[in-house]
Amino acid sequence: MRAETAVYAAGAVCWRIIDGRMHVLLIHRTVHGDVTIPKGKVDPGETLPQTAVREIQEETGLAIALGVPLGISRYMMPSGREKVVHYWAGEVSDHALQHSTFKPNAEVAALEWVTIKRARGYLTYAPDVEILENFAALVEQGVTSTFALLLVRHGKALARSGWKGDDSARPLTARGVAQAAALADTLAAWRPERIVSSPAIRCVTTVRPLSAATSIKVKLKPGISEDAWASGDADIRGVVGKRIRSGRSVVLCSHGPVLPEIIREISLATSTPLGSYVTDAAELEPGGFSVVHVSKTNSGSGVIAIETHAPKA
Repeated sequence: MRAETAVYAAGAVCWRIIDGRMHVLLIHRTVHGDVTIPKGKVDPGETLPQTAVREIQEETGLAIALGVPLGISRYMMPSGREKVVHYWAGEVSDHALQHSTFKPNAEVAALEWVTIKRARGYLTYAPDVEILENFAALVEQGVTSTFALLLVRHGKALARSGWKGDDSARPLTARGVAQAAALADTLAAWRPERIVSSPAIRCVTTVRPLSAATSIKVKLKPGISEDAWASGDADIRGVVGKRIRSGRSVVLCSHGPVLPEIIREISLATSTPLGSYVTDAAELEPGGFSVVHVSKTNSGSGVIAIETHAPKA
């Protein structure tokens, strides 16, 4: 099956605790007469995380932040094309419920919160059940409630050889500016509450569109700059430790040579073995990012999941 013939989609297992028990959200679709996990096709120009958040909003009326990735479903459509669906977990807050805009419509007839056990019997399609089982495994481990450390390598910058000024003032190229603009909507899918950046112009410019879109002020931290790293004055442990203790999702924008040290400190702070699964997350192209998921209730239990995203532009 050639990649260009596949249909890509994204969705989420939305969850909440009701009367002390885990419940997940299923949708009853009007036209198809089936019961599924909310999901939908990628719109032109979208990334998969954007699609997941948008589709949940459109199908359920709920605004969510993406949590741990739950896997990928692949199956053949009646048309003969392959459908590839990426899923995340998504905790539904009381605030999101109170502001739900859902009304029964031509696509979705009803929403239903059910236990995982009941969902196994309700779901129409086997691939959905497989994704549900991936979520159930997280529930068994007690790591459903997480926060995200979004590690961003700044966008494509002007080459050092072509810049005569101070290196920290080296700007993004036109491609780097496009990468920064593309990052904003994608990073917002995890609903970061803080944006922390190296003070280098190429880093600050990379996260500026996200700051403008979310009204979150960028906090400049010289301790994660390349200059501080090169001179031995970096304070990566201090910056990372504060973010782990906060338990809030955060964007950390830094430099290629510094990212491996940031990953190392995250591993140490969460008691995670420093294997290739972790270290590979620092191997980012300019404008790329990795999402490190950590338990809100027990950060010392280790990194729950890591996902890496290539630059869009």
